Amino acid sequence: MLRSLFIDFNSYFASVEQQLNPALRGRPVGVVPVMADSSCCIAASYEAKAFGVKTGTRVSDAKRMCPGIALVLADHAKYVEVHQQAVAVVDRLAQVRQVVSIDEMECELTGRWRERDRAVALAQQIKAALLAEVGECMRTSIGIAPNTLLGKLASDMHKPDGLTVIELHELPERLLHLPLSALQGIGPRMRERLSRCGIETMAQLYAAPRDLLHTAWGGLAGDDMYDRLRGRWYGPRATVARSLGHSHVLPPDLRHPTGAREVLHRLTQKAAMRLRKQGFYATAMQVFVRCDHRWQRESGGERYAHVGETQDTGFLLHTLDQLWFSGLHLLQRPQAVGVQLCGLVLASQHTPDLFDSLEEAPTARAAQTRQNHEVHRDRARLMSAMDALNRTHGKNAVYFASAHHALDAAPMRIAFNRIPDLETER
Repeated sequence: MLRSLFIDFNSYFASVEQQLNPALRGRPVGVVPVMADSSCCIAASYEAKAFGVKTGTRVSDAKRMCPGIALVLADHAKYVEVHQQAVAVVDRLAQVRQVVSIDEMECELTGRWRERDRAVALAQQIKAALLAEVGECMRTSIGIAPNTLLGKLASDMHKPDGLTVIELHELPERLLHLPLSALQGIGPRMRERLSRCGIETMAQLYAAPRDLLHTAWGGLAGDDMYDRLRGRWYGPRATVARSLGHSHVLPPDLRHPTGAREVLHRLTQKAAMRLRKQGFYATAMQVFVRCDHRWQRESGGERYAHVGETQDTGFLLHTLDQLWFSGLHLLQRPQAVGVQLCGLVLASQHTPDLFDSLEEAPTARAAQTRQNHEVHRDRARLMSAMDALNRTHGKNAVYFASAHHALDAAPMRIAFNRIPDLETER
């Protein structure tokens, strides 16, 4: 039974750039985070892929492999706007069940739409609507299958502009030619674990008993893989955020301790605003510094601190400086930095100050504690007012001065499984 219609936009970032700039159409395009030969392409158009350029290709290598390549600085706000437009177009034709990533979404087929011919007709209608309403460069590959995993695999089988159907009676034959790496979540380490279980190919994976996959995955994820490969339907897994944060590859002019600290201050302010917008308190904070293409945990490139339960940008910035000057400031050639707010607690589960419940302050110590609490409440109102001003007038309307020289150095970034909120990050 066909239930998943999986939509994958082809070379999404590069296609958006070609759509918005007709001069780039038909040309090899590489999208980069910073204009530096030491950086890498985060996306490549199909014209560039024909020369061997792909995601992760170093810029200097891309120039050598494809001398005519047009390098474009990534503008993630544009990619989010086009994504939102595309979701609206698809949702009008078939309800979007889940947005998987910035360039992937899935619709659930219901009723007679589960019939092969009707499902294919719907997919063709979606493709045509996206080209007409979002843009002629926005080609998609669509997979139709019994569940999400198989729909994703089908969408990857014919690119660009493919349409592939996998029916239940075609399993496992339609999958056996695929490498294990085609399955999301099977990277080098997982392949090693599977190899220790005697599994090297897709055929061996499919033939393996459920208990062997349970062992290989170390739990129920192995049972899930066993069932999903056989077409079992499943819903999106509910998740609770455990952390949020930002990282940034430093441009060449900021690859020094002062520049790295300023960017970290900017990242912390962005993360704190997201924390409040999403209704969380952080209980811990991590700071990372990467040098020479490695996260330098051994040489002092990571710090961690408990912060109670806080949403306060000022307190987080103070904690950041304590961590920074504990040794990170001695790293002379930082290339990337990151901040992570961890141990998130929902606002509804936040433990308020003990003295919230006191009617009076019977002792001088209690009076001082109450005064401190009033300061905290005033700061919470201040943070709320800053957030409102930044939402209304732009992200840099009001900010802590410690990030002044890095306001434009840490732009919006799109992670694999998180689409930025334009309201808090634009």
